[in-house]
Amino acid sequence: MRADVRHVGDGTYLVHGSHTNWVILREGDAVTLIDTGYPGDRERLLASLTEVGSAPEAVVAVLITHAHNDHLGSAEYLSATHGTPVLLHEAEVPHARRDFLQQVSVGTVLRNAWRPGVLPWAAHVLRSGGTQQHPVTAPAPFPAAGALDVPGRPVPVHTPGHTDGHCVYHLPDVGAVISGDALVSGHAISRIEGPQLLPVMFHHDRARTVASLGILAELDGDLLLPGHGPLHRGPMKDAARLARERAF
Repeated sequence: MRADVRHVGDGTYLVHGSHTNWVILREGDAVTLIDTGYPGDRERLLASLTEVGSAPEAVVAVLITHAHNDHLGSAEYLSATHGTPVLLHEAEVPHARRDFLQQVSVGTVLRNAWRPGVLPWAAHVLRSGGTQQHPVTAPAPFPAAGALDVPGRPVPVHTPGHTDGHCVYHLPDVGAVISGDALVSGHAISRIEGPQLLPVMFHHDRARTVASLGILAELDGDLLLPGHGPLHRGPMKDAARLARERAF
């Protein structure tokens, strides 16, 4: 049940869970946690904190790229158990509360079941609690524009499309972008490797997702830490350009 923890920069760890990644930003034993994996990833999540020399009670904040079940899985657990604040873009706050849901439906998945990899992926989703809803009771919007006053000083950047309030997190000092599902480097049902968008069925508004690649292209960095797939090295503008080319 151990996750794959990779040290990718000063105090920065990319963690590969079961099909979904999260990021740990560490200063001393205090950490910022960005995304939390599936509900079924909880033991992996807690073990990853131990592996980097921290603990669940030392998580200063949970930052969420977007409120899909494979990224939000243990956010409410940390909030309820340890009082950890859960922060998102203001447009994503009601999504985290489950006032509404912008996520691929079971019907859409079934209509795409003939595609390679979809059925094994769907079975994994079921095993990992991906169809369960774990709303966050008290999610909060970012307190101010610019870098957040938490370990790693991540800068939220709104990249709507995958969901209305999707955010990436820029780490200027590390030269990294934590991209969630706005830009990935692989997925269980993708047949290609490297920078790409997720398959069409996963996006709430695909046109806006494509447009948000232009926002990503403007961010300074050469480390892409995606929500799905491995670490990608190379200028962000090149990664965004390749994903846009592959989208059409």
